[in-house]
Amino acid sequence: MSDIAVHVLITGRVQGVGYRYAAAEYAHELELSGWVQNLPDGRVEALLCGEEEIVRTMLGWMKEGPELARVDDISVAPSTEVGPQPFQVRR
Repeated sequence: MSDIAVHVLITGRVQGVGYRYAAAEYAHELELSGWVQNLPDGRVEALLCGEEEIVRTMLGWMKEGPELARVDDISVAPSTEVGPQPFQVRR
């Protein structure tokens, strides 16, 4: 498997529900690099970098999020950015 990087935008009730921290915790477990942050418009943005199959596993989790989240939409686009290791929560 090859390494990939993807830029992700998550829409729904994803701020104020621990989404970023839960995402970072799972990304650490999967040993992904990258970051996650809140956007002013209420969305969450992330960069995921790692083995393709593991990135896809993380994307599957992101479609559901933590218990209190409600994910309405997720958009994924290829990226050329290289994410930091370990995975970071940006403020």
